[in-house]
Amino acid sequence: MTDTRRRVKLYALNADRQWDDRGTGHVSSCFVERLKGTSLLVRAESDGTLLLESKIQPDTAYQKQQDTLIVWSEGDNFDLALSFQEKAGCDEIWEKICQVQGKDPSVEITQDIVEESEDERFDEMSDSVQPVELPACEMGRLEDISELVNSCLVSPARKDKLAAALESQHYIKKLLNLFHMCEDIENIEGLHHLYEIFKSIFLLNKNTLFDTMFADDTIFDVVGCLEYDPGLPQPKKHREYLKELAKFREAIPIKNKDLLAKIHQTYRVQYIQDIVLPTPTVFEDNLLSTLSSFIFFNKVEIVKLIEEDEKFLTDLFKLLMDVKTPDSKRRDLVLFLKEFCNFSQNLQPQDKDAFYKTLVSLGILPALEITLSIDDQKTKTASIDILTYIVEFSPSVVRDYTLQQANNTEEEQMLLNIVIEQMLRDQDPELGGAVQLMGVLRILLDPESMLASVNKSEKVDFLNFFYKHSIQTLIAPLLQNTTGEKPSKEDYHTVQLLGLDLLRRILVLMRCTHTFLVLGALRFMRKIIALKDEYYNRYIIKGSLFAPVVDAFLRNNGRYNLLDSAILELFEFIKLEDIKSLCSHVVENYGKILEDVEYVQTFKALKTRYDQHQDKLKERDRVSGSVAVAEAVVPSLLRTRYRREARQPDDEEEMWFNDDDELEDDAPLDAAATHATAHHALDAIGKIVEKKVCSSTETVNGPSRVLLSTSPKPVHTDVQVSTPRLLNKGLVDYDGDSDEEDEGGTSAHTPGEERDAKRPRLA
Repeated sequence: MTDTRRRVKLYALNADRQWDDRGTGHVSSCFVERLKGTSLLVRAESDGTLLLESKIQPDTAYQKQQDTLIVWSEGDNFDLALSFQEKAGCDEIWEKICQVQGKDPSVEITQDIVEESEDERFDEMSDSVQPVELPACEMGRLEDISELVNSCLVSPARKDKLAAALESQHYIKKLLNLFHMCEDIENIEGLHHLYEIFKSIFLLNKNTLFDTMFADDTIFDVVGCLEYDPGLPQPKKHREYLKELAKFREAIPIKNKDLLAKIHQTYRVQYIQDIVLPTPTVFEDNLLSTLSSFIFFNKVEIVKLIEEDEKFLTDLFKLLMDVKTPDSKRRDLVLFLKEFCNFSQNLQPQDKDAFYKTLVSLGILPALEITLSIDDQKTKTASIDILTYIVEFSPSVVRDYTLQQANNTEEEQMLLNIVIEQMLRDQDPELGGAVQLMGVLRILLDPESMLASVNKSEKVDFLNFFYKHSIQTLIAPLLQNTTGEKPSKEDYHTVQLLGLDLLRRILVLMRCTHTFLVLGALRFMRKIIALKDEYYNRYIIKGSLFAPVVDAFLRNNGRYNLLDSAILELFEFIKLEDIKSLCSHVVENYGKILEDVEYVQTFKALKTRYDQHQDKLKERDRVSGSVAVAEAVVPSLLRTRYRREARQPDDEEEMWFNDDDELEDDAPLDAAATHATAHHALDAIGKIVEKKVCSSTETVNGPSRVLLSTSPKPVHTDVQVSTPRLLNKGLVDYDGDSDEEDEGGTSAHTPGEERDAKRPRLA
């Protein structure tokens, strides 16, 4: 098995100056013939694929950080890092790198980092070979020191030389001694200079300097230097906050001293980055990338150390779910878990998946059922954050847990219903928690995320569960507030909540005075119409559910706003998709009201579409009536086998055969109407027959056509009797028929040929 000393995580710095996890594997160093040199190789531990193949260049600057990190740049603006599981493995690879470059392994950086262009290198060549000479570290020289440090920031080469000088002369600790002296004698000018000096040292972006400044015995003095901003009338009190107000509460005693020290350091460095340091300018932002990396790797290390301590997590969850645990203690446990989940966001996907599976196996979801319902706002907020982390990464984990509750848990105690109940009970005027919980629900109910699930039945099972056990809880406020024609309550808190909860009751909200809630109701109806399902369309028509939409449109009075555009888009969709039932309903019931709207052509186009449809229906009814009479009067309709010429059917023939399909096979005949309209029907049929007879060649070998006749005797021997049902199916061809023949060709059969045995093939 591969030595765990060589187990590493590979990171790459992205365009946002954040570290992306590229995978976990094992690193080795060997000669690669293709690259003509010794190279670093990282192969994935999962499948052995090559994650990294990087030649150790003689002039590349490699940095060793925090005993388990090696960082370097692979070309322009492409930084890589190897995070080792064990220090011994890091030391081995570091020795190999130093051996290739001819460096002493005791160094923490192998080369001077030069990042400027060729022109800048030429201009600064003289500077790069000359070390920076630091003034004597004395109180009277603080202004000179500040000017020197600031002047080195403009040149990457000078920055490297300055960092090397500060490190080799242990200059930072000397400056911190001066800081104590200046504070003791209240030398404000000297303290202002020290602020500028340490601000510039941070912009050097050197990890070796951070290791010195963030040590336990120096970090508070560094923070103290940054309290004396010359631009402020009074110094800040950052040290007082970190020492006295920001107390670390050990929810569970942490026996691992390295873990405890790492937690303290990470919190303090994060505070320095977020609060103490001034907001960097656009030009300074990238200069703090190493500080961000320092925090990133610290968080990854903390998560790894906690995961390795199984007893710690087991004790934590046991205490969290114990009914005897005081609420204050439970709050500390939940806050710790929240930070734990927050740090886990730096893990790569497979490690994050294992992390959340561990939490679920330990009982994080049953624990959240308890903590979400506690009336302590900090506990509730932290619990919502934890649930959000879990659902955003793996909603299927929560869905599976919820489905397991179907048969053994009361509805009000189910996690999904607890989430809904807490959303509805949120007392925050801005509904921060409710908005976050609705986001959780949307993810859980998103069918798209279910389609990619390994469990193919998840979509059906979970949605069935939701509509059976939870929908009534979700829509209860909506039903309560829409019992009349107008919303019963329109205070801001209520409408905000209803805006999260969004056909008859919902459309009552169209009369709300808050436009965003009206738009929410309209959006719901728009999604239903977009389904183009006649079941829903009939429901809309039967309930006259366009009335509140039209009413809102009229009350808007033509104002050019989002509501006006949304309503017009709804009607435009009906027109473009040619939803006939809704088009007819709108025109017949609201056409008179909407016909005066002239600044868009939507309603006129709907009316035109409606008129065209009505004309087609009238024509169809007329022709259908003729056919019905013909069926009643003519006892049998005769069709003769025919051959078609290369021509299109005439208009009346086309209408006749197109409309046949609309007839019901077993439709009863109206006897009274039969006699009254018989002659008219026969005249219409006769015209069609007459045209066909006139255009046919009355020869034995010529192409024959279907002749509709009232004669009881067939005209030709190859005529079969068709029942009215066959007439409804249209013309009948026979097997072996050819659609067309060359002009002047003969028929495939002679008129006297017997074909009674053949059965019609219905298309």
